[in-house]
Amino acid sequence: MPPSLGLEARVTEDDHQSLKLWLRMMACTNQVQAELRRRLRQQFGVSLARFDYMAQLHRHPDGLSMRLLGQYLMVTGGNVTGLTNELAKEGWVERLPDPDDRRSVRVRLTPLGVQTFEQIATVHEAWVVSMFSGLRVQDRKLMTDLLGSVRQQVGAMTSDMAPHGTE
Repeated sequence: MPPSLGLEARVTEDDHQSLKLWLRMMACTNQVQAELRRRLRQQFGVSLARFDYMAQLHRHPDGLSMRLLGQYLMVTGGNVTGLTNELAKEGWVERLPDPDDRRSVRVRLTPLGVQTFEQIATVHEAWVVSMFSGLRVQDRKLMTDLLGSVRQQVGAMTSDMAPHGTE
């Protein structure tokens, strides 16, 4: 088709299917997250942001710098500071001097924070398992593999588009 035609005239059935897939993935993600948010709030009085914050620290028992924690969570420094303040008041996290950078602060879960997170995470995992229990094991595996392929493809496209000298 000539490039002078509008995008809608150049779109193929495969393109429509890709867009439909993208929209379905987003709808599913949003629906699962909304339900997890609701349950975390209702049962534990915890936001999904707090849960994600604690999950990152649980993966790093020695703690993380506030900067690195923000990168892992993909949020601003202000958001990390706010969450840190809230969780410190609860006694779930503590601030420590960063041994690698005296100007920086490292945050880690307290023993109470570890205990609290592990209790919440056990229930959270059961919720996720129940949400996907209607799918056969092989279908869950196939979906996981296919989504992994999508991530690799998009990751390769992203790195191909990076300006030279910034990789």
